[in-house]
Amino acid sequence: MHLSEESRIASTVSSESDYGSTNNGKAASIDSPVPVSNTSVKSEAYYIFKTALPLVITFLLQSSLSTTALFYAGRLGAVELGGISIGNVTFAVTSAIFIGIATCLDTVCPQAFGAGNYEMVGLYFQRGVAISLVCSIPITAFWYKSDVVLSLLVKDSAIVTIAATYLRIIILTIPGFVVFECGKKYLQAQGDFITGQNILFLCAPLNVMLNYLFVIKLKLGYIGSPIAIVIVYSTMGFSLIGHIYYQVYRGKDFCWHPITKGFSAIFTNWKPLLSLALPGVIMLEAEFFAFEIITILSAGFGTQILAAQSIVATIQTFVFQLPFSCSVASSNRIAYHVGSGNITNCKVATKTVVLGVGTTTGIINFVFLYFGRFKVCSLFSNDPNLVKLAASLLKIVAINQVYDVFNVMAAGVLRAQGRQRIGGYLNIIAYYVVGLEIGALLAYYFKMQVKGLWLGLGLGILTLAIGENSFVYFSDWVSIVRKSKDLQHEV
Repeated sequence: MHLSEESRIASTVSSESDYGSTNNGKAASIDSPVPVSNTSVKSEAYYIFKTALPLVITFLLQSSLSTTALFYAGRLGAVELGGISIGNVTFAVTSAIFIGIATCLDTVCPQAFGAGNYEMVGLYFQRGVAISLVCSIPITAFWYKSDVVLSLLVKDSAIVTIAATYLRIIILTIPGFVVFECGKKYLQAQGDFITGQNILFLCAPLNVMLNYLFVIKLKLGYIGSPIAIVIVYSTMGFSLIGHIYYQVYRGKDFCWHPITKGFSAIFTNWKPLLSLALPGVIMLEAEFFAFEIITILSAGFGTQILAAQSIVATIQTFVFQLPFSCSVASSNRIAYHVGSGNITNCKVATKTVVLGVGTTTGIINFVFLYFGRFKVCSLFSNDPNLVKLAASLLKIVAINQVYDVFNVMAAGVLRAQGRQRIGGYLNIIAYYVVGLEIGALLAYYFKMQVKGLWLGLGLGILTLAIGENSFVYFSDWVSIVRKSKDLQHEV
């Protein structure tokens, strides 16, 4: 790598000076997503936190959709609650494949936008939807015949029947779910982090009202919950597409790829996207299963410990939204810089994300979890012994947050660079070779039970953070930018 070559590529910035293609040529300011010239740590941090806030709201509102179903199922009885819970977990595990596929758009859409290939942003979105719908075929088959698998894992046939019925109805959510997940990436690449949030401001309350109407008022029972979710996800998908077409009609969206003129292009050249999507799925599922395994193993230590673990897992999921949202915003930001070819901005943004944003979110989460652990846990139970047990686990989780945020930030940088494969390998090693192995040793051999599982997982997360940040630190930005430009030419 020669310095002259790096300087040449660094000076190659998109002819479109503004991040948004609808700014009519106005010079970018600190409030616009990407400045015209070289950026600064201050402007990067400002933009990331500014765009992360609507993402936090979006993720929390979207997670409330399944929580609402559990709330109303609990009013019907323990069997209904158990069935909907199993159905929800199965849905979360398998639908995460769609979310993993959508992560490839975190790389290619902002890079295409940064390179000034605006119509490619729309084509990538359409290809992402098409790939997801093809992958939905085996998922649909599994959901339809889920009772065969669930009966091997759950002894209560009534719970299996409810869960299987729930999943059969949920099949109808797939089009809306896929369009919404991929559509968010399409809009975020253009600097629009608000539309997804606004759609959920409408759909989250709608979900509550429909659950009440179907489950309680019309007395449809547990079947009312999946029907409500189908309507809500369909509304989310149609709303997002409606927003896009409205913007196109007004001449404010230059990224849309006209389907009628290039329909066949949607079904060609999937290989670059699949090479990014598969590691994205692995990264997501590896982490998801690792935390689920801890909950499953906790059941073997008694009801009290399982209850404490459930409380801690819920709180951990909640606080995770802050660093994860910052990671998504950072991924879009850095990917834009990669697409524009400005290596200086890539380095400044990465430094800001890892050292500035990572440190800030780590401190916030640690302080909240460590010093507020008793008050937070008491929100879930009035049992002082259960609260004390959950708080002792939350103390470990608080310490884990200190380095987990650096793992989350580095993962966002790797997505922006198009190096999800590295993250996929490291996730498997960190969670299943280091984390769960050491956790099992501490839990069973040293009799530390669920605390041992969390300590082991923490060591796995620390390993992952060190590994991912090492790859980020030694990034060959010239090669990364060149590959991005090659990808644009290839597609």
